[in-house]
Parts: sequence; structure tokens; C-alpha cells
Amino acid sequence: MDEDRELAVRDWLPRTAALLVGTLALATAFIAAYVGALHQPTPRDVPVGVVVGDQRAEQVMAALRARTDKIKPIRYDSPQAADDGLTAREVYAVLTSGPDNGLRLTTASAAAPAAAQLVTEVLTQSARQAGLPLQVTDEVPVEASDPRGLVPFYLAVGYILGGYLASTALGLRTGTAPVSLARAGLRIAALAVYAIVLGAAGAAVVGPILDIWHHDVPTVATVGALAVFAAAMVASALQGWLGLPGTGIVILLLVVLGNPGSGGIYAPEFLPDWLRGMHRWNLPGLTTDLIKSAVYFDRRSTGWSLTGLVVWALLGILGLITATMFHTHRRSRRAARTAGPRPTGPGEPATDG
Repeated sequence: MDEDRELAVRDWLPRTAALLVGTLALATAFIAAYVGALHQPTPRDVPVGVVVGDQRAEQVMAALRARTDKIKPIRYDSPQAADDGLTAREVYAVLTSGPDNGLRLTTASAAAPAAAQLVTEVLTQSARQAGLPLQVTDEVPVEASDPRGLVPFYLAVGYILGGYLASTALGLRTGTAPVSLARAGLRIAALAVYAIVLGAAGAAVVGPILDIWHHDVPTVATVGALAVFAAAMVASALQGWLGLPGTGIVILLLVVLGNPGSGGIYAPEFLPDWLRGMHRWNLPGLTTDLIKSAVYFDRRSTGWSLTGLVVWALLGILGLITATMFHTHRRSRRAARTAGPRPTGPGEPATDG
């Protein structure tokens, strides 16, 4: 009895220690990522459009750029191209010559209210120093019910969280790697149905239930379903290949790094250098961008974020299928070795199974 108890302790202790060390590492990384990224947002190279040949606007932008790197001029060949850049979310604002020898600043606060506010404040001061009146127009305003523009981010977080939690729950119930390709197909189908339901539920919450957005509810539901499914597939693939450590990697990618690097709390241009481009490839950032595009902006702005989510979903499916094939093959080989050579009858050649 004592020997059995000692063996049980020896088996329990390393696993428990490994779990606690892994959890400690994730928690420390969480603190470092959130505090490091968000404690002191420092805007740099916030893009603002200007039309080539618009001398008044170009002179003000050039003088501003010489004093600070907060604003980065993005040059367009025509006013129409600049307007398209604003609605496609290439820039946060466009500066052009206005009436009465002044300037006109057209912003899109729905992209990031803090960025639009910064651009307005900086260019208002620059126009005043140049002795030019400035007229400010918000062409794509954020909803009055979401003045800080955080609803797309929190909705994206809920979708991503729901996706990887569903994958984790199925992994705990039926095993991180399905026992066959048929079971893998069932898991994918179950998660697809779950994604559709959660996508619709999230859209209903921010739409008719909380009355934040009065339009595009079906579009938000579709975006949500894709985001949930992509997160679930990525989690399933990592868990299928790595087991429990895969869940830790999922949390690291989707939460610890994903949320502060999504550009949802602060615009990417306000984040440290190592996080600025993350929103273009991580799931929370792609989902946040796609929700903003679907609700507020021109459909042309959905291109990369939509493509990115589809690619992640397909990679997740491929990862889960290959993990299933790998583990199925390994179990078959282990079973064959355990079974040993098959008994032979008279005149029948011996085989190794």
C-alpha cells in the first residue's frame, strides 16, 4: 500500500509542478503584455491623407512632420482617391484645402476615436500656427452608444473566447485528438454549428438586445460565426498536436498577445513597436477590424481581415485532420507491436502483423 502511494505521489508531483509552472509563465506573460503595451500609449506615424498638388494642405503637413512623428502623411493622387482611402480605413483622416483660404479635415472616428481625436488636436494646433482656419467633419462617426469605440473589440474578444473554449471543452470530453477522421469531421461540424449560433447570439446582444447597432446585424452574425469557427479550429489543431500544452499556446496567442495587440483598446499606431503590426495577423485583431469594416466602412476595407480569418480557419481544419491522422497511425502501430506475431497454421508463413 505504501509503495502504491509513493508511486502515485511520484506520478502526481511532476505533472502538478509542470501545470503550475506553465500557468505561472502564462500569468506573468499576461501581466507583461498588457502592462507593457497599454500603460503608456505613445502615438507615432498615425496616417493622415493629403492630395498631391494641394499646396496649402501639403505645406501644413510638411511643417507638422518636421516637428513631430505623431502624424504620417499618406499622399493620394486625387481627392476621390483620398476619400476612398478614408472609407477603406487606410487613413484616419484626410486634410484638404477648404473654403476662405482655410483647411478642411475629414475624419473617421469609427476607425479609432482616440486616433481621430489626436489627429484633430494636432492639426488644429498646426493650422492655428499657420494662421489658417480649420473646418473639421467626421464622415464616419462612431455610434453615440459606443463613444469610445470599444464594442467591436469586446465583441471580438467574446467570439474568440467562445471559439477556443468550445474546442477545449470538446477536447476534455472526447480527447484532444479525435480517434478517427470520421470523428474529426464530426468535431468540425459540431464546432461549425456552434460558431453559427454564437455568431448570431453576439450580433443579437449588440443589436436588438442592447440596442448599440441598429443595422448590419446579419453581417455581424456572419463575421462572428467566421471568427468563432477560426478560433475553434486553431485551438483544435494545436490541442490535437500538442495536447494540454496546446491549450497554453492558444491562450498565449489569442489572449496574452492577441488582445493587447489587436488594436481594439488603442489604435495600432499607439502601441509599442513589437505589437503594432500584430492586428493584421492575429485572430482578435482581424476580427475587430472586420467588425468595424462591416458596421461602419466601405466593404473594400474588409479584404485582408476577411481573408486572414478564412486562412486561419482552413489552417486549423488542416491541422486537426493531420493531427488525427498522425495519432491514428501511431495508435495502430502501437497496437500492432503489442499484439505481436499472429499464430500460423500448418503450411502458413509467419507474419509480424
